[in-house]
Amino acid sequence: MTQNTTPLPVGSMIGILGGGQLGRMLSLAASRLGMRTHIFCPDPDSPAFEVTPHKTVAAYDDKAALAAFADAVDVITYEFENVPAATAALLAARKPLHPGANALAIAQDRLAEKTFLASKNIPVAAYRAVATLADLEAAIDALGLPAVLKTTRLGYDGKGQRVLRERSDAAAAFAALEPKPLVLEAFVPFDMEISVVVARNASGEVKSFDPAENVHTNHILHTSTVPANIAPGVEKHAAMLAKVIVVALDYVGVLGVEFFVVPGTDRPSLIVNEIAPRVHNSGHWTEAVCLTDQFEQHIRAALGWPLGDPARMADVVMENLIGDDVARVPAGIDGNTQPHLYGKSEARPGRKMGHINRITRRF
Repeated sequence: MTQNTTPLPVGSMIGILGGGQLGRMLSLAASRLGMRTHIFCPDPDSPAFEVTPHKTVAAYDDKAALAAFADAVDVITYEFENVPAATAALLAARKPLHPGANALAIAQDRLAEKTFLASKNIPVAAYRAVATLADLEAAIDALGLPAVLKTTRLGYDGKGQRVLRERSDAAAAFAALEPKPLVLEAFVPFDMEISVVVARNASGEVKSFDPAENVHTNHILHTSTVPANIAPGVEKHAAMLAKVIVVALDYVGVLGVEFFVVPGTDRPSLIVNEIAPRVHNSGHWTEAVCLTDQFEQHIRAALGWPLGDPARMADVVMENLIGDDVARVPAGIDGNTQPHLYGKSEARPGRKMGHINRITRRF
């Protein structure tokens, strides 16, 4: 589909589905560009509501509320990928939706995502669709063990997956994971995980931020370090694969692409773990060291504006603040740190409360 490339003017209203920290940061970035934002979220205590006076508190399947929301804005985007397909279709019929409904449908379903990536010759882990326990047994025969059984939808931060090490693990894992169908992925013996945040606008301009090296604790991102400890050839390859993906999707906005770096005899190889059609946790470091951060880049793309310069001006480590970690602020910061707190009212175990960007070397 040909995208509308006419840029929206200053003062336009951007509709954002989702009122969490990503929606909040998108709204703040839009405000810096002279835009207004309207947040749609069912949770009346959403932290994004604190940064804009325009809000709708309603369910994502409330057709009347969605129609009124669409009519009140000039363009629509979202902070999370699990927007119901019917919601995306209703909104896209009324106003431009970036990223588009097709990209959303592919990225929110692991099986559709892997099928799409494989069709574009993007390397992914070997996989099999699993609808029944018999399918799982056959998939184990084909892929071997260990392997990872995952839900195709609604999984994040380690939720919705089980590692199978013995065949005896299969039945319990299959019974525990919902919703079905599932997907079994071959285990990847990777050295590290990296991610690339890439952006594309409707004119076809593509720009990527430097890869971040990611470390997880309890399946939740703990730190993203830039530069990643990878060879220059791996960095260029990751950016090239990310560009192939956004072009193939006819994508408008920022996309997060997570890679496994797999050791090889001659050089490491890359396998795409997953894609996220939104601004990404591993891109928060861009706030501190890039002229254009990932949030402004996404807003620029949605508006039809030229993309900003993603060049990095310092080395940096982003650390997530989870639960009570937020109590370390402000005593735990200094002149080389940039804290960003999300305005959430209650610190709970496993809840992302903010992040800290720490400069490690200035150019």
